[in-house]
Amino acid sequence: METATVHPHTARTASVNGIEMAYELRGEGPPLVLLHGFTGSSGDWAHAFDLAALARDHTVIAPDLRGHGRSTNPAGTLTIRQCALDVFALLDSLGVKTFRAVGLSFGAKCLLHLATQQPDRVESMVLVSATPYFPEQARAIMRHMTDEGRSAEEWEEMRRRHKHGDAQIRALWRQPRLFAASHDDMSFTPPHLSTVTARTMIVHGDRDPLYPAEIALEVHRAIPRSCLWLLPDSGHAPIFGAWKEPFARAALAFLRGEQGADHSAQRAAT
Repeated sequence: METATVHPHTARTASVNGIEMAYELRGEGPPLVLLHGFTGSSGDWAHAFDLAALARDHTVIAPDLRGHGRSTNPAGTLTIRQCALDVFALLDSLGVKTFRAVGLSFGAKCLLHLATQQPDRVESMVLVSATPYFPEQARAIMRHMTDEGRSAEEWEEMRRRHKHGDAQIRALWRQPRLFAASHDDMSFTPPHLSTVTARTMIVHGDRDPLYPAEIALEVHRAIPRSCLWLLPDSGHAPIFGAWKEPFARAALAFLRGEQGADHSAQRAAT
């Protein structure tokens, strides 16, 4: 297990793969990487975890993924595979060889790339609202996503998160149509997922409108050392609000390898 020196909470930037990648670094202990959802940013994790407490026994690394938050993206478009390569480049620049991780939706898909490209580097991971491929119901929704007709409130929220102007925000809102047309960026098969060696907790809302719970079960069956926690009466990215504290407790117990954590959080695993 990799350890790290103490880092006060700092917002930093690294030059990786032709972008300026912003990230937050704090704490002491084994590296823990937090990967946010699509159109989110590293700041979102403050709504899921007590970050000060988390930093007492982890070196917490929370990047803004390509084109999100304070990170740049000169190309204007992105792939999830490229975002994973960016994360590896960031970790390499920090001297981090092995790590634990939590990924939320887009971040969870990025984490699937990390855990299959270099399995020996990911010790344990929590996948929230992940999918190994885009099902048709998700593609249908993404085909209709656009920057047109957005409310003033939506613009205000996006401007709060993303710091490179309205062009950055428009590029993000237009990206889902490209995801809908792609069939190679997210195309993980069970044999591919079986190469994952990390202990894996899969957390999924049983009423997710994008990725039905059956997909979470597919991922659980394919990843050898995995457990599945289906959150009842919950939709996509269900780790905020009422589920915040139960999720944080279960996820951290799992990542720390506490005895019985795989089963105490597990709602369904068959």
